[in-house]
Amino acid sequence: MTTPLPPGAPGSEPVHPAAPDLWARPQSEHPQPPPVPPVSPSASAKAPGWEREVLENLVMAGIREQRAARQWRLFGRLAWVAVLLLAIWLMFGRDATTTAASGPHTAVVDIKGEIASGADASAEFVVAAMRSAFEDSGSRAVVLLINSPGGSPVQAGIIYDEIVRLKAKHSKPVYAVVEETCASAAYYIAAAADDIFVDKASIVGSIGVLMDGFGFTGVMEKVGVERRLLTAGANKGFLDPFSPMSESQREHALSMLDQIHQQFITAVKTGRGERLKVTPDTFSGLFWTGQQAVEMGLADKLGTLDYVAREVVKAEEVIDYTRRDNVAERLAKRFGAAVGGGAMQTLRSSLPVLR
Repeated sequence: MTTPLPPGAPGSEPVHPAAPDLWARPQSEHPQPPPVPPVSPSASAKAPGWEREVLENLVMAGIREQRAARQWRLFGRLAWVAVLLLAIWLMFGRDATTTAASGPHTAVVDIKGEIASGADASAEFVVAAMRSAFEDSGSRAVVLLINSPGGSPVQAGIIYDEIVRLKAKHSKPVYAVVEETCASAAYYIAAAADDIFVDKASIVGSIGVLMDGFGFTGVMEKVGVERRLLTAGANKGFLDPFSPMSESQREHALSMLDQIHQQFITAVKTGRGERLKVTPDTFSGLFWTGQQAVEMGLADKLGTLDYVAREVVKAEEVIDYTRRDNVAERLAKRFGAAVGGGAMQTLRSSLPVLR
């Protein structure tokens, strides 16, 4: 039997089982931080200097861009200098195909487009080309290669008279070869040739004169617009489209056109002679196909430039004497047309034309 110890005696305290530690966990349940990779000495040395590397790249890119811009500016300036030198060179030489002809050949002068002062088919250009062609000792004949709807009767008359003069002076034949169109002032010129060759579908004729324009007096009255035109001379503004035309002014304009028409008719009759079969419509302003023109005596035969050179002139080599503007002259004319085109167009529209 066990005897209990008195209170306070050593070993008299009650012995309790050890209390469990609520915060304690097994070692496997505690989260472990991720392992830190070892940092090499070289990487730790470069990391602080990345800002400098980026800045250097930006500076070098800016330098390269400025260098490229300077190169393009230099290239542009050199290109402008080259264009200027080319323009100066062209200014002292024309695009005319003049020749130091070697042997017998057929000389060709183009008459294409509108026949007018300042155009490629102006009397200035055509006459200069014809003179060169006639004066060349190698040319056996001169062919006028025509494709024109007409134009100025003055320019056509100058060319017509010069053809007659050069034929008599140099004793060389002149042939007209028609491509698509030979009408009005163009036919005026062709009539001076010894023979006229056409394609069967060419348009030939239109022997007449016109003066065209518009009248807006009725429209102005309807909208309530008043035209205030001041002139010195009772008839000074009779071609003004905003002013009415009196009967006397109309008769005066028609008399001018009739006179120019008679000049045209005389030139055609003189040039064509007995080959021309005159009908009531011949000088009425109508036009015909090339085949009809041959039947009416307005043309002689069907034929092309090569045919005429080979079969008629007997000189197959064809040399072009046509006088043309060079590039600098064309640019100058376009600039002048832009500056004063309105005034010139107004003036031209009031002049008689053959078309």
